[in-house]
This record gives sequence, structure tokens and C-alpha cells, in this order.
Amino acid sequence: MKIPFLDLKQVNAPYMDALKDAAVAVVESGWYIRGSYCEKFEREFAAYCGFAHGVGVGNGLDALTLMLRASIELGRLKTGDEILVPSNTYIATVLAVNAAGLVPVLVEPDERTFNIDPARLADACSPKTHGILAVHLYGRLADMPAIWEFAKTRDLLVFEDAAQSHGARLSSGPQECHPERRAQPAVEGSRSAAVAYSFYPTKNLGALGDAGMVLTDDAELARVVRMLGNYGSEKKYVNMYRGVNSRLDEIQAAFLLAKLPHLDAWNERRRAIAARYVREVNNPLLQLPEIPADPREHVWHVFTLRTPDGKTRDALQKHLESRGIGTLIFYPIPPHLQQAYAAGPEGECALLPVNPKFPIAEKMAETVLSVPVSQVLTDSEVTEIIGALNEFGR
Repeated sequence: MKIPFLDLKQVNAPYMDALKDAAVAVVESGWYIRGSYCEKFEREFAAYCGFAHGVGVGNGLDALTLMLRASIELGRLKTGDEILVPSNTYIATVLAVNAAGLVPVLVEPDERTFNIDPARLADACSPKTHGILAVHLYGRLADMPAIWEFAKTRDLLVFEDAAQSHGARLSSGPQECHPERRAQPAVEGSRSAAVAYSFYPTKNLGALGDAGMVLTDDAELARVVRMLGNYGSEKKYVNMYRGVNSRLDEIQAAFLLAKLPHLDAWNERRRAIAARYVREVNNPLLQLPEIPADPREHVWHVFTLRTPDGKTRDALQKHLESRGIGTLIFYPIPPHLQQAYAAGPEGECALLPVNPKFPIAEKMAETVLSVPVSQVLTDSEVTEIIGALNEFGR
């Protein structure tokens, strides 16, 4: 590809010396699991996001699963409770709910933002509903003030999947209640129980392997998440819970520490590229994403546009490929249409309702296409992508 969708070698190249130094330091330390680098990154990333506690885990899926499992162990949820999740998301969000012993109930997205639509939450609730898991899809924050407000009326717990929104922040008005709070920005009297992150290499803040973290202000929840990820143990050979092995490696923590100081600058570059796309792409066949009134709400993990139908989307992808421009589809099959969630022989399904239909999510899966937006794109490459988008179909 002349312009790849994402070139991770190019992303990491400017920081090669720092990454090599980090790797050497870890190897020479002789301590490779849950040591000083993990502890430091937990503190620094939690502080960066405005949380009291961070717990490093093996990956983003584990972060989602363990924060929900910890809530069950603490008696705040119980096995079989229903959790509202967006129908338009990566399957990991739904898998985590099931893995924790809970039941995901899908809710259609807002077509303007791609995120869960707060106006649809009430219709999805039942007496068994006890939580909401919001996803900040593509790097744009979900409408958390509306979600928190709804949750308070039903006494629901709120969790967040922030795997794609590293560094995003939400103002609560002219004055921010918590200026340093990022992925789970606070509105007075509102908060989420916990937020899950992935540091998969392609993320805005990516490790050089798998890594994840749970952030929370709840010391007890953090403690249980930490134990669950360590075989259910806080003291060696004393196991309080039926835990798993999910711990953030020292070497990945050291890499992430080296990269964290650059995250804000990377996000600003992504915002600048997205702004150019929205401003300069004028092809009537393409529906461009919205830039929020406060641009800090979006960190543009991917830049996703829509076409009128699937045939047009496929033609656009081929057109861009012919110009040497890499593209990806996030996501071509929504969770409820995956074989993993097909109805069983007795008509049972791990999703509610059984054999669901979610036309908005299905239409998005058919018509979305993401184009390059990473911080390593040059101005001339952005200009070339804009030109190719404007030429399509003309």
C-alpha cells in the first residue's frame, strides 16, 4: 500500500531509543511480572485519566470481564443480571458480559455518533436490568451525562469500555468539574463504577503486545480486580476467589510509560487530520462523521465514514485500494449476527432478545468504511486521501 491504514513500525520508530532503553531496564531488573514499572504505569495512567486506582491486566477483554466479575464478587451485581450494551460494537464488549456470568441486552446506537442511544435505554430495561456498559466507539465519548442521569433513575451501575478513547475528555459545561478527568469525565454527583482500557498495539496508546487496565475510584473494586487477575489471590497461596491469570507484563508497562507523555500530541494530530477530512471532503455520496462541539470528546481512533449502501461502500473501498490507500471496516458483522450468538437447538441465546434484529447496527455494518487517520500521516498524504475521496463516483 502506498498509504497504509496504519503503519505500526512508523508509529513507534521515533521512540525506538526510549523503547529499547525500557526493554533493557526491565530485563536487567530481573523482575518481570507486577513490579515497579507496572505499579508506576498504573499510577501515572490513572492520574492522567483522573482516577484514584488503576489495575493492569493482560488485555482489554480481561479488563472488561474482571471489572464486571469484581462487581459480582462484591455483591453489587449477581449472576444472570442484564447489562445494557450497544448493538454497534466490537464483539469483545458482549463477550465480556457473558464471561462474567451476566446477560447482554443490546441497544441500538445514535446514528449521529455511532454510540449507544440514551433515548433507547428505557425500552431495553427489564426488572433484571442492573447495569449499563457504554462504549466510546471509534474514539468518541458516548453521551455519559445522559447515561448517568438515566442510570440514577433506575439505580443502575454504569461501566465504560474505553478501549478506543485514550485521552478523550468531556466538559460538563463552561467549567469542568474535574479538569484532569479523561475517559470517564465527571458530572457532579455522577460517576461510573469502572472503566476498561485496552493497550493493543493499534490503539492510540498502544503497547508492543497485549495489555489492559481497569480504572476506578473504588478502592475495594480495584482490590478485587487485582486479586481476580492473580488467581484470586492477594497473599501468595491464599486464594479468596476463583481467579484467572491476567497481569500486565513489566515490559509492556515500561513501553507504555515511555509512550504516555506523547499521547496528547498524537491525539491533537489525529484531530487536525479529522478536521481536514470533514472540512475538505465534499463528495455527496459520503456521509462524514460529526466533530463534537468540544473536540476533546473525540480522539479519532479511527475515522469512519458511511455510504448510502453496501454496494457503494465496496466500490469506494476498491477505488481507494486502486489509489494505494489502505482502508478497514469496523465492524463488518455486528455481534448479534455472529455465529457465536446464533440461537441454539432449544432456541436459547446468550443475547436478549433471542434471534434479535437491530436494523441500525446492521445498516452501519453494511455501509461504514474507515480511512487512515494516524498521527504519522503527512499533510501531503492527507491531501491525497481527500482527493481520492472527492473523485469517487465522479
